[in-house]
Amino acid sequence: MIKAYKLFTGPDGNSHVETGSISPGFLIGAESIEFKESPVHASFDWHNDPTPQYVITLAGVLEFTCLGGETFTLHPGDVLLAIDHTGTGHKWRLLTDDPWKRAYVIFKEGVDTHFVPDPA
Repeated sequence: MIKAYKLFTGPDGNSHVETGSISPGFLIGAESIEFKESPVHASFDWHNDPTPQYVITLAGVLEFTCLGGETFTLHPGDVLLAIDHTGTGHKWRLLTDDPWKRAYVIFKEGVDTHFVPDPA
C-alpha cells in the first residue's frame, strides 16, 4: 500500500484530513499531469484545491494545516488526494531545506481513486 492523505470538505464547510493508503495495481483515468517546484522555505496560505487531484511529493517535507487545527506531514513518496474544492481550505509550509518537487495528477470528479482509509 502507498501512504496517502485525503483532504476533503466536511459537512461543516471546513477542510479535514483522513489518513490511509492508495491500493496499488489499479488504473485510474487521469486527464493530465503537471510538475511543479516551490523554493526552499516556501509556504502557501489558506486555499482550496482547484480540481480533483493526486499531489505526489517527489522531494521535500512539508506540513499541511486545516482551519480546525488538523495537521499532517508529507514526505517524499506520499500521496495527497486533494478534494477540498470548497469551504475553509488548507495551508502548507516546507519544513526542511529542500524545495518541494511534486506531480499533480488531475482526474475527473467521481473517479474511483482507490483511497483506503486507515482503520479507526
